[in-house]
Amino acid sequence: MTQIEVGVECPVFRSFRVEQVAGMFDVPLAQRATQRFAVQLPDDFRETPWRIGLVVGPSGSGKTTIARALFGGQLYQCREWPADRAVIDGLGDRPIKEITGLFTAVGFSSPPSWIKPYQVLSGGEQFRCDLARALAHAQQGGRIAGGQRPPVVEGHPEGARREAEDGTHPSSFILDASDIVAFDEFTSVVDRNVARAASAAIARGFQKNQIGGRFVAVTCHYDVTEWLQPDWVIDMATSSFHWRRLPRPPIDLEVFRCARRAWPLFARHHYLSGSLSSVAWCFLALWEHSPVAFCAVVPLFGKKGRRRISRIVTLPDYQGIGIGMRLCETVAELQRSEGYRVNLTASHPAVLAHCRRSPRWRAIGVRKTGSKGCERYRGSAGRAVVSFEFL
Repeated sequence: MTQIEVGVECPVFRSFRVEQVAGMFDVPLAQRATQRFAVQLPDDFRETPWRIGLVVGPSGSGKTTIARALFGGQLYQCREWPADRAVIDGLGDRPIKEITGLFTAVGFSSPPSWIKPYQVLSGGEQFRCDLARALAHAQQGGRIAGGQRPPVVEGHPEGARREAEDGTHPSSFILDASDIVAFDEFTSVVDRNVARAASAAIARGFQKNQIGGRFVAVTCHYDVTEWLQPDWVIDMATSSFHWRRLPRPPIDLEVFRCARRAWPLFARHHYLSGSLSSVAWCFLALWEHSPVAFCAVVPLFGKKGRRRISRIVTLPDYQGIGIGMRLCETVAELQRSEGYRVNLTASHPAVLAHCRRSPRWRAIGVRKTGSKGCERYRGSAGRAVVSFEFL
């Protein structure tokens, strides 16, 4: 085992009130207040491959201190976003497909929100934007801007000498952190449903190799553990390390045929028009009694016995974990059981990626410039679309 021990200290500024508190509660006064945090890592920690780690513990247990000691400048702390630019422009000089892929991988899959400034987004959307920007830095393999100088790790003389000589941090002797991003205060600013969904989205992104590098969540919330599915956990409440990979809890959806009046809750999150056909059959998915996704089916114009899925929307707080396509395929199965063939035409990258991978969908057409549509059907002129049939 490798012992990681970190000492932190701060000056004590004596004053009348400080002396009063010291006397009332028998607090010893010194020139500096000190505290030490320690954890033991297994000897195979450097050699064992992993993708996701978790540093968890109550407030004041030393999570951030240990994370900074281990990962140095890779400990990401949220920075300001420009107020006069869309978030799609906030991830640096990258191809648009890479940027939208990162947003989608962390569960931020709403093109209408991609073109907005960070300041006007919801708390859950802002959190996912911060995640995407942090992961973008990790994929570059560079240091995270805004990182703080870490404390000295005791018990590593060679690392201490290197820090003294060239200013680098001895964590490089613990593990190669160049492709790691450690995200402090993970899910601290969002409600727990969003926290679970965001954690599951990150785990899914790594499992599908949509996210590069390695990710470490630093948080006081234990409830994300089984949703994030970390390869290892450092619990600062007990100063312990565990290799683990818990299965994600099931996401059980309730699907109902619903009235059109459910659509306004989802309309503004759809990446095309907010309108809904007057002949649409509507379906609603609930997760733990809360509405999370909406799907609508209409007759396929000019084709007898055919229907198409015209609207599929997942609320932003629940994106990135497959709920939308689960609902879509459930509705498609229902339509098939009634004797209809079901089509889906889409341009959203997450929908296209799912249908191309899934054996349940067959591509039947690609229109690089879309279609014109008609009086009863709004086409896709000006944007590339792919049509699939449900099998």
